[in-house]
Amino acid sequence: MKYVLMFADTVEDQGTWEKLPQEQMAAAYESINKWFDEHSRSGKIVGGEELRGPSSSTTVRFKHGKPIVTDGPYIEAKEVVGGFAIVEVKDLDEALAMAKTWPGGGEGRIVEVRPVVER
Repeated sequence: MKYVLMFADTVEDQGTWEKLPQEQMAAAYESINKWFDEHSRSGKIVGGEELRGPSSSTTVRFKHGKPIVTDGPYIEAKEVVGGFAIVEVKDLDEALAMAKTWPGGGEGRIVEVRPVVER
């Protein structure tokens, strides 16, 4: 089964992350890249990307059948998605086991696990 693991944290944590000293950020990325490499080599991660912060987003909304383009995130939220991984595993338990080992996890950090609709 395919699942998407969405890595999120608070808007405040995102701001703190973006202001980390280069050495701390490099160390954090080292453990995150190791996690991705390990699960990619095992064939469980089949896709995924890191996302830029919510201030970089552009949103298309539809009103009265017409698209309206605006800068910024689609909703004001307490949490923001910083990236995602598409995983192919045998079941939800295996996806949850992967999510529990996410090295970007810390106080207040979130990994949402959601099944992919397969047609």
